[in-house]
Amino acid sequence: MDDESRVTRRRVGDAEARRANRGWWDADADAYQAEHAAFLGEVDFVWCPEGLRETDARLLGDVAGRRVLEVGCGAAACARWLATQGARAVAFDLSAGMLRHAAHAAATTGVRVPLVQADALALPFADGAFDTACTAFGAVPFVDDSAALMAEVFRVLRPGGRWVFSVTHPMRWIFLDDPGEGGLTAVHSYFDRSPYVEQDETGEATYVEQHRTLGDRIRELVGAGFRLVDLLEPEWPAGHEGTWGQWSPLRGRLFPGTAIFVTDKPAN
Repeated sequence: MDDESRVTRRRVGDAEARRANRGWWDADADAYQAEHAAFLGEVDFVWCPEGLRETDARLLGDVAGRRVLEVGCGAAACARWLATQGARAVAFDLSAGMLRHAAHAAATTGVRVPLVQADALALPFADGAFDTACTAFGAVPFVDDSAALMAEVFRVLRPGGRWVFSVTHPMRWIFLDDPGEGGLTAVHSYFDRSPYVEQDETGEATYVEQHRTLGDRIRELVGAGFRLVDLLEPEWPAGHEGTWGQWSPLRGRLFPGTAIFVTDKPAN
């Protein structure tokens, strides 16, 4: 199987997607941190490659004294930042490799939060255990049944709790993952929900990323019981000349790369 045939779009079940993504993030954790740690920081909350920070956006509101869950935390820089703001933060991830980096960063910074290895579709937390849940590109794009993920987050939030998450903007699915001019031509249907899949020589998935339209995401949220408060599409800031994968100044100045959903669980 050549390199081109190892990238495809096909239906992937939950078990294969979980196995692929846990293996990929475990294997790639060191390289990912080496490439992105300087941008993300060790104790900081960066929502997206556009550089929007929670210290400026305040999408979570006042977190002091609140129980906050970081979903798909990676190295848990966001949870550590939340802890410095007075939150009682907990962070979880499927990948032991990423949690290893989270533990190392806790030791080097002295900012410690509980770390849990868990599956976002089966959260090991009680109903109403948290006041707030959040993730910056964690978990949501990587699970087969993201509607079930929304329902799980809804379950562990108290009434009145807030759920905020950022994902790749769905319109990016139309284009190739190319930060240059090759990424400016539409080549895929926005309405094709087939996952992006990288696979090995046997055809077994090694990385899986799911696509949902904006409408899909809203229906998942409403179906779980959430109320949509806001939908942000951060603009590419002037002076930001960095690239992150397919994010770049060229593309960022033309169309959005990130969507941030701000929701809450009704109090009644």
